[in-house]
Amino acid sequence: MKYNNVIRGEFVDRPNRFIAHVRVEGQEETVHVKNTGRCKELLKPGAEVWLEKASNPDRKTQSDLIAVRKDTGVLFNIDSQACNKVVGEWLEGQGFDFVKPEYKFGNSRVDFYMERGEEQYLLEVKGCTLEVDGVGYFPDAPTERGVKHLRELAEASKEGYHCAVAFTIQMAGVTEVRPNVETHPEFGVAWKEAEAAGVRFLMLPCHVEPDELFIDATIRGWFDGTLSETHR
Repeated sequence: MKYNNVIRGEFVDRPNRFIAHVRVEGQEETVHVKNTGRCKELLKPGAEVWLEKASNPDRKTQSDLIAVRKDTGVLFNIDSQACNKVVGEWLEGQGFDFVKPEYKFGNSRVDFYMERGEEQYLLEVKGCTLEVDGVGYFPDAPTERGVKHLRELAEASKEGYHCAVAFTIQMAGVTEVRPNVETHPEFGVAWKEAEAAGVRFLMLPCHVEPDELFIDATIRGWFDGTLSETHR
């Protein structure tokens, strides 16, 4: 996916999870943060960030904070809304006969429902922006919603659906995501329960540019959890 009208800035601070102050060409402005996670290891004073200017002139904030360069030099996309978009683009090339986003299943909505022949698939998408020593972790803040998703997929797997969670890894150099049990122990428990029920966990490394994000890996066999060579 591509962004339009991207500009560079310098991070100042984040008064709450929805907004941040960013200095652009010497002027400080309030921007919308497209990620409600903590991102505290990324959004540090002085960090280089990128904003997408809003197309709606009547918006309260005129820009969205979409990317940041960590103090290690690695560029991170932190736009949580981008994850479903890039996975939707990726699914188009995975040989499914039918793909439906935002699929109503039971009392919830699953990010994607797919069909291949007589087989039915359910896929939940999560974005990973937390990296420690070359390994990704999820979540970076407690997520009861995430626990609920895992347990719903576990039940669906028992009913005969092929179920998976896809982690879009929104930085270079990371190919593995682990449950962040220190932040949310229950998520780790739900992860193990889901695996035991047959839910697969897909690791999808992304190519990140200030104005672009796309999945940079090919799954050799759907839900087999292996990655083949990367490609542009």
